[in-house]
Amino acid sequence: MSETRVTFKEMCAKFDVTPRTLRYYEYIELLQPEREGRARFYSPREVARMTLIMRGRRWGFPLEDIRQFLMIYEEHGTKAQLQHWIDMADSQLAVLEKQRAETETAISELTHSRSETLETLKTKK
Repeated sequence: MSETRVTFKEMCAKFDVTPRTLRYYEYIELLQPEREGRARFYSPREVARMTLIMRGRRWGFPLEDIRQFLMIYEEHGTKAQLQHWIDMADSQLAVLEKQRAETETAISELTHSRSETLETLKTKK
């Protein structure tokens, strides 16, 4: 059985995170690396968890929501985790859609204000 373990430094590079971030994820129990002395090693399971953490962060999920999502698998299995994921995704999609609408409104208003200001500037001497 040849599981490939990833070192702390490799994990930071692979996910483009700082050592502080990786240690923090361990501190809040998102990750549980194997320890040999002071060295930390990450199993394929931990690499997969980190992939899910990074996706969740990119999609705007708070770390606590990600932690709970990961715990569901441990406590209730895949089906419960997948259902929870659907619920989380639906909720976050609503948040992102609202943010997109607000951003589009702000862009439109700023574009209009800029145009008006440019016209005013052209008429001033």
